[in-house]
Amino acid sequence: MKTSKIAMVGWIGLITLMTSPASARSITFKEHGMALWIFIIIGAFIVLLQLIPAVIVFFTFIGTITVIAFKKGSKVEEEVVLLDAEPVAVKGQGNIMRGEL
Repeated sequence: MKTSKIAMVGWIGLITLMTSPASARSITFKEHGMALWIFIIIGAFIVLLQLIPAVIVFFTFIGTITVIAFKKGSKVEEEVVLLDAEPVAVKGQGNIMRGEL
């Protein structure tokens, strides 16, 4: 138990040394040049392109909900109508549920 406490203190000390203020520099764009700015602009453009299908889906959803909410009139039910249909008995067939085969 004592060695695990010592190991934990050692790990905490190591992590503290690794995250010292010497590695916490501010970011400057002076050294990176034009390639970084091109990368940032292209990345922003790609992110903005993703908004096009998102807007289409959003307004489609809003339109569908609006039509459903404000629809006037009765519901239309489709019914299949068979003209001159009569039930026909099939000979030689038994009822499977009753065990008649």
